[in-house]
Amino acid sequence: MANTFTQLNVQTVFAVKGRENILEPEFRNQLFGYISGILKNIKQYPLAVNGYKDHVHIFFELNPTSSLSDVLEIVKANSSKWINSNRFVMGKFEWQRGYGGFTYSRSQRDRVIKYIMNQEKHHNRKTFKDEYLEILKKFEIEYDEFSTTILSPLTRLFSSYFKKLVKSRI
Repeated sequence: MANTFTQLNVQTVFAVKGRENILEPEFRNQLFGYISGILKNIKQYPLAVNGYKDHVHIFFELNPTSSLSDVLEIVKANSSKWINSNRFVMGKFEWQRGYGGFTYSRSQRDRVIKYIMNQEKHHNRKTFKDEYLEILKKFEIEYDEFSTTILSPLTRLFSSYFKKLVKSRI
């Protein structure tokens, strides 16, 4: 694109399916490096990739010819395939559907990078759920507290049923 100038600093957050604590320290740093490589291969500019046992944060400059959803689809598909082919976890590894995406100005980059790179220390004090809800509130994103609750897929199915049942009786 001629005469197109952008700086789209995007932080994304996504979780392991069922929010299981299976991103073990033995392969976590390799995973983050692999994700960074995926971003470079699809013409994105990674600034920080890190996470904890059940989720990943990616901070990168989004190429203006790419959509965020396409980038995340590629990152999640290729990284889960890599985890499975290397047998880092028992059974089939999958990322949870969906993600959070948040933009930042150039002046905020250093602070966001520091925050992402200190995930392990950060999560000694705060759960992923608390962290994620805090980000949603900070960005004034409306959400349903019920749908953001950390539940297993089966529990979520029953909870959805109960929620509908309660609404139908009100």
